[in-house]
Amino acid sequence: MPHRITNRTPKPKYDVVLIGGGIMSATLATLLHEFDPNLEIAIFERLGRFAKESTAAWNNAGTGHSAFCELNYTPENEDGTIDISKAEKIAEQFEVSKQFWSYLIDKNYIEKPQEFINSCAHMSLVFGEKDTEYLRKRHEAMKGSPLFSDMEFSTDHHKLREWIPLVMSKRNQSEVLAATKMDLGTDVNFGSLTRKMGRHLLEDSHVEVFLYHEVKDVDPREDGKWEMKVKDRINRHKQEVVADFVFIGAGGYALPLLDSSDIKESEGYGGFPVSGQWLVTHNPELVEKHQAKVYTQATVDAPPMSVPHLDLRIIDGKKALLFGPFAGFSTKFLKEGSYLDLPESVNTKNLRSLFGAWWHNIPLTKYLVQQVAMTKAQRIQHLREFVKDAKEEDWELKVAGQRVQIIKKDDRYGGKLEFGTEVVVNDKGTIASLLGASPGASTAVYAMLNVLEKCFPEKLHGEWKDKLLEMIPSYGQKLSENPELTKQVRAYSKEKLELKH
Repeated sequence: MPHRITNRTPKPKYDVVLIGGGIMSATLATLLHEFDPNLEIAIFERLGRFAKESTAAWNNAGTGHSAFCELNYTPENEDGTIDISKAEKIAEQFEVSKQFWSYLIDKNYIEKPQEFINSCAHMSLVFGEKDTEYLRKRHEAMKGSPLFSDMEFSTDHHKLREWIPLVMSKRNQSEVLAATKMDLGTDVNFGSLTRKMGRHLLEDSHVEVFLYHEVKDVDPREDGKWEMKVKDRINRHKQEVVADFVFIGAGGYALPLLDSSDIKESEGYGGFPVSGQWLVTHNPELVEKHQAKVYTQATVDAPPMSVPHLDLRIIDGKKALLFGPFAGFSTKFLKEGSYLDLPESVNTKNLRSLFGAWWHNIPLTKYLVQQVAMTKAQRIQHLREFVKDAKEEDWELKVAGQRVQIIKKDDRYGGKLEFGTEVVVNDKGTIASLLGASPGASTAVYAMLNVLEKCFPEKLHGEWKDKLLEMIPSYGQKLSENPELTKQVRAYSKEKLELKH
């Protein structure tokens, strides 16, 4: 979406206000406008463009999280069996996203799908006898589900050299390793997708988009509506805007805005900011030898978001390889935020949660300190576990986006870290906020339908139902229990999104 500064002033009242111009707000605004084009909707984005923070391509892993390769979604039970229930849920959620994007293409709301989604194999890779046995059992469990029936497994070096030549180069023939492969995987540029949706909203809908406008507070009114202080960052103008329904999709800034709303559901929530860094190469010789996303096991005490992976990325038509992520630390809640974000987020309502989460995650604190202190040479050494002959001059260090991990109340520990994505809604269904990180953008459509189910249940299952089924044909059905429907929705999205698989 082009840089476009509006001279319009926001109206004093809207039916719906969406805070933040990332994938979540763009998705929710598009859904609501499709359901009811007469709704008066405004989006306020503090920067000059949609998708400049967590949704931006370089700030986002872009995996198209479909649980094909992320091993933390398939834990091993005490009896040795593999639990694939979380993996099935996330795979289904990503299929919901693909159906919605296919609908947008079909309606000509957005075009050129290859500018935001491309086929890219998703692989899991493990080393040693123990993890090889785990991966074998995982493959057996997963291939019984319609969602993962095409998954391949191999321990054969010759086959693995076909799949991942860069990783297998100079590897000892006696080394024990195993991999699974799903050709159905994708690489997604969520920044490009969000800007396409933003352009549609700006030019072809009644949704009003205000760039360089920052919402400072969200206050409840006695009549049940919400009053926001909105600052025009260009013209230094401040005004108050009232809305019946508010969605806070402001990335790391969702937490302080949610806190300002004083809803009881927000009590006890805190946030811990974690930044990431990638080793990146554009060397065409290296890129040509690695046409997949390859995930392995997280190291001991590492958070799930730090699972090492070597990914093919396609950003603005150019291919690159990313290795990481390496954890970084900043007290900012957004990449373009303030160093006071973390200290200012601490209050009497979340102090116990924050202290409890810190006290019971001291190994994680130690891990983060070690990560932050690493030199580039030490990071390259980690890369050499994947790419044996990696040369330091081929790789550059790139800072990714800020993530704010959720800390919430816990009766046992006082507070605990949550590594997922969470939707917080008040009891009246008039305000909702999205907190957390992974799988985040990949499941944006499911997350925003979750918001609508909690906040507009009668309409969603009443007058909006036919439109909902037009957009998401599988809505309300479990793909994991329906092989035929799984084939149908995948064939539909393959055609519309111009995917290879």
